Amino acid sequence: MMGLNAKFSGDGLGARIMRSAALTVFGFGASQALRLASNLILTRLLFPEAFGVMVLVGLIMMGLAMFSDVGIGPSIMQNKRGDDRDFLDTAWTIQVIRSVLLWIAACLLAWPMAQFYGVPDLVQLLPAAALSLLVMGFIPTRYETANRHLMIGRVTVLDLINQVIGLALAVGLAFAFRSVWALVISGVIGSTLQVILYMAFLPGVHNRFRWEKSAGAELIKFGRWIFLSTVAGFALSQGDKAVLGKFLSLQTLGIYNIGYFLASFPLLLGGMIVRRLLIPIYREKPPSKSVENFAVLQKMRFTLSGLILLTIAIFAFSGVVLVQFLYDPRYHMAGAIVVVIAVMQLPNLVALTYDQSALAAGDSHQFFILAATRAVLTITGLVVGVVYAGLLGALIGQGIAMVLAYPVVVWLAKKQGAWDPLHDAAVTIAGILLGFCAIWVNWAAIIQLLP
Repeated sequence: MMGLNAKFSGDGLGARIMRSAALTVFGFGASQALRLASNLILTRLLFPEAFGVMVLVGLIMMGLAMFSDVGIGPSIMQNKRGDDRDFLDTAWTIQVIRSVLLWIAACLLAWPMAQFYGVPDLVQLLPAAALSLLVMGFIPTRYETANRHLMIGRVTVLDLINQVIGLALAVGLAFAFRSVWALVISGVIGSTLQVILYMAFLPGVHNRFRWEKSAGAELIKFGRWIFLSTVAGFALSQGDKAVLGKFLSLQTLGIYNIGYFLASFPLLLGGMIVRRLLIPIYREKPPSKSVENFAVLQKMRFTLSGLILLTIAIFAFSGVVLVQFLYDPRYHMAGAIVVVIAVMQLPNLVALTYDQSALAAGDSHQFFILAATRAVLTITGLVVGVVYAGLLGALIGQGIAMVLAYPVVVWLAKKQGAWDPLHDAAVTIAGILLGFCAIWVNWAAIIQLLP
């Protein structure tokens, strides 16, 4: 017990890593549990088409946010001036200006998007929902400072408080209105509360509007490739909804989103841990500098990949039964979707711990090349798959795209001295075995996804 306490106490890098990892896992697990509770309640109060409409609203808002991302968070985390007041205030000023432009863009896009997807309600829903983008621009840089120094405890608590209140609001409004507007209104109120909580309870500087020329130049130089990377990132995280939203009915799109929500749990958790932990670790212990640094990262890679692989296995084998237990029969098709998405995520697991190495080194250009490659391959896989084999083909196309992107992952990892072929081989073999077994067990449900 004393040895365990020693690992979690103190201000050293190892202790901060252990505390941050534990808090990230706890916070993410609690957050997903709350999301699941919200999901289960709301699916009984609202109709599947409402979730389909919100998929489109979220898709457009996410697209706006990602198509304008200039990498404020990664800039603060990796820049040597990341604790400097002038640098932080300049970053915050850029963030606020961007949020105003995002809301204006959402208002301008509302009618064209309503026409494209054939959903007239988007004309009113999108400008209202985009108020959350406007509000989130005022999040203080203290949030990024806490992540920079691996001090995640207070952030985790505040996020959970905000989520509990948001859940209560969404359920109450859904019960009262029985309309998609309940989700829109609760989202805007939740975003506002999150900003207020961060401003009131996170330690650090109180941001003010300021423009320091040198800080602005650094942020823009680093952010130009982040901007392009997040454009590509939109294709990776939202490309499925953008493509399927054109091919599927609102009801089927809503059911798909339920399945995606459950199946994405393992890699979302892994991605959050990687973003919060590995940039500081790569920054302080670059793997190319010594064998010892590489060994530390290798150990973390195997541990993280093993835990995520185990979590993926749970969803891959039990997805059909899980959905039948949790949801009413209107959503049962989501069970097969959970299984296929979980299996198709396995190629992502191999590369997960390499993605942040270039950002930690300040090389956003290389990160963009990887993101762009994945984006082109993913959209191609989605479109070809859905045209020839419907929803099942689209899901399989995404998995094939990640396999084809692996050579670029290796190139990026080698540039940073981070490539670990032993890890990749072990994870690949385990993933192939897991995937074949899960598909065999659930084949009767999976085949029903074919058109």
